Amino acid sequence: MNGIAEKRVIAKETLEAFSASLLEAGGFKRDYARQSAELLVWANLRGADSHGVLRIPRYIEMTELGIVNGDARPELSREFGAVAVIEGDRVPGATGMSMAADKAVALAETFGIGLCSIVRTSHCGAIGYFTEKVAKAGMIGIAMSASKPLMVYHGSRSEGVSTNPLSIAAPGKDANHPIVLDMSTAAVALGKVMAAKDAGRSIPADWGVDADGVATTDPAKVKAVLPMAGPKGSGLSLMIEVLVSVLAGNPLISAALTENRDAGFNGLVIALSPQAFGLKGRFEAEVDQLARAIRSLPPAAGSDHVLLPGERGLLLAERRLQEGIPIAAGTKSRLAEEAFRRGVAVPLELQ
Repeated sequence: MNGIAEKRVIAKETLEAFSASLLEAGGFKRDYARQSAELLVWANLRGADSHGVLRIPRYIEMTELGIVNGDARPELSREFGAVAVIEGDRVPGATGMSMAADKAVALAETFGIGLCSIVRTSHCGAIGYFTEKVAKAGMIGIAMSASKPLMVYHGSRSEGVSTNPLSIAAPGKDANHPIVLDMSTAAVALGKVMAAKDAGRSIPADWGVDADGVATTDPAKVKAVLPMAGPKGSGLSLMIEVLVSVLAGNPLISAALTENRDAGFNGLVIALSPQAFGLKGRFEAEVDQLARAIRSLPPAAGSDHVLLPGERGLLLAERRLQEGIPIAAGTKSRLAEEAFRRGVAVPLELQ
């Protein structure tokens, strides 16, 4: 495989507008297209290309297959104290999880804690986007999502659990720079395998397995990804399925494994108000002090700085806002092909 692929650089605003136009032409309602484009480009800005605009052709395909409802009408189906559940109607994930985040924050403003589940939504992309929203509202944000089996369960050789991303974000005094942990329970996000395929490069042997359950370095042959830290990753994924799917009344893994049924995607957002703990103002200062203490640790050999969760992506985003966002040649080609089929103008940067 050719490990070096040509990339084109494009401005954030141009990429967002093009992405929104593509998604709208592919069946997304205008507001849903705009929200989804903003989420995807947010990921590209931070170097998480696996969750960026390379997903657009698949999102459109999911709409054509009925997995995503581009004109969905999600609604609040249950509310009990600080807990709420939204019936998603297969709404695009960017919209569905944003609704859950907004509801969790509103509940936390009343109860000190807010928990909002959304069932039957769709792929929610870079989950740190939603906890960052909660943190910018001055609260701790926790988010998780669930889908069908995509990851090997430790001790087996086939898919048994999803890659269940988890994010936790905490605000400091600078509201625009919260600490944002965004991780997958897999050794690697499935989107990184897609990104490697688009970029024409091989992958490490501990990322995924082929149809026979054997490790592969060819991203085109990956049938399932491997869990992070073996049993710890698959165990964490299993328990996220309990919290996000079983508790919300829409089990996904058991439906897939025992009934061969795809029950969609679910999400969960929790907001915690520092004010409820008597820490308004003081909490943010303590977070900043913790951050300074971690940054002051001596860097390991080969490292220039000690970084906090999400900090590398934030620094990269600041640079890409000035210099533009690089798009891999494979992604550029697939987006251009999709645009041609749907009569959407392709920006000069991607031609």
